Amino acid sequence: MTETQVTSPFRLAYVPGVTPTKWVKVWNERLPQVPLTLVGLPAAEGDPTLRQGGADAGLVRLPVDRTVLSAIPLYTETTVVVVPKEHRLTEAAELTAAELAEEIVLHPLDDVLEWERRPGVPAKERPATTADAVQLVAAGIGVLVVPQSLARLHHRKDLTYRPVTDAPQSQVALAWPEDRTTDLVEEFIGIVRGRTVNSTRGRAGETAPQPKQQRTKAGDKAGDKAGAKAGDRRGQKGGTARTGGGRPRTGGGSGSGAGKGGKPKPGKRGKPQRRS
Repeated sequence: MTETQVTSPFRLAYVPGVTPTKWVKVWNERLPQVPLTLVGLPAAEGDPTLRQGGADAGLVRLPVDRTVLSAIPLYTETTVVVVPKEHRLTEAAELTAAELAEEIVLHPLDDVLEWERRPGVPAKERPATTADAVQLVAAGIGVLVVPQSLARLHHRKDLTYRPVTDAPQSQVALAWPEDRTTDLVEEFIGIVRGRTVNSTRGRAGETAPQPKQQRTKAGDKAGDKAGAKAGDRRGQKGGTARTGGGRPRTGGGSGSGAGKGGKPKPGKRGKPQRRS
């Protein structure tokens, strides 16, 4: 990394419902010398902020302008309908869009879902934000269909939600300007993709293992094998010398005078000694 990259903060944008905490924690552990600045944005401003250089990378909702931005899809969210806890729709564990036909379905101006045909009865006015729409649901004005993370973000004790199985879904991605894919961007890509700290891909200042080290390990293995073979040959020669130099023993006795069947051979009489 250059000195500028080390001292300049890495700016990470994120939109409502996205929680970058786990990735920020890993960043701070691996690159404590590079501060990471979080830039919170409304859902609709993720794409233009990145294109205009307002952040180095961003956790945003697709689609984005792929002619300018690179993007890595991370996950797809479950879509839910937010209703009062005592609402009749809470009787089911999950719902379909058709089951919302008789409900007033609120459509905030910052809606992140792309419907071909919105379910239910439209409200007379569109709330400015998802937060405003949640307040209207609590007041009994209608229901709201959103990604599950937004339902959790605006959670209230008097509200609950149920999955809508056939509703469009929102996909969250890591995006950045393609012409500004810096070393720090590569670092964050590696963190999001779960690369370990020892991974060489996308990590600045690291190099692959040197060929010399690889050859040394291979040479050690070859030397071990050669040494083992030489030891075997020496052992075989030594064994031949030990077994071939003496007269082989026969029979089951342990003494040198044992004969056939293990019976001792009669000893030879020696000449009588002369008396003086």
